[in-house]
Amino acid sequence: MKDVINWLWLGLLTFGVLFGLFTGRVDELTAGVLSAAQKGVELSFGLIGVMALWLGLCQLAEEAGLVQGLSRLVQPLLGKIFPNIPKNHPALGAIAMNLSANFLGLGNAATPLGIRAMQQLAKLNPEPDRASDEMCTFLLLNNAAPTLLPVTVIAIRAAAGAKAPGEIIGPAFLATCCAAAAALLLDRLFRWSRGD
Repeated sequence: MKDVINWLWLGLLTFGVLFGLFTGRVDELTAGVLSAAQKGVELSFGLIGVMALWLGLCQLAEEAGLVQGLSRLVQPLLGKIFPNIPKNHPALGAIAMNLSANFLGLGNAATPLGIRAMQQLAKLNPEPDRASDEMCTFLLLNNAAPTLLPVTVIAIRAAAGAKAPGEIIGPAFLATCCAAAAALLLDRLFRWSRGD
């Protein structure tokens, strides 16, 4: 898949350069490329400061125990979503920590927790060559987790000069809750269609 995307980008760039050459608009092409490169660098430097601030705040929240507290709150709910995982199994704790980190917008912290959760789920999987239902459900929830603080989107909006970059919080939370509900509904429908 990565090769396809690389070839696609190469094709688009080649087409753009050839189009500029054949239409005699090389000056506009050059000016456009330089302008876009400058804007890209400005956006990157703007993101560095905002991301450092938000990630620092999120790191403080994690060290203060907010992620662990949130994970204790969601563990009873996870027992219903993952009924085949034994109570108090380390997989439930890892899933809770991953979803809590995602909820707080701690993508960097959520990744190792997600890997740990998958490793724990793999230990429970009777068919190592196939993903279990619990693994599939976790993957869905990991990708469609409700997110209260979309740190990256806020940072991009701030770097782009938005007057109120945080106003995305409410709509993003609503959208991610809808995505998580849809993911869980489809997960259950697929299981039901198989007779589980």
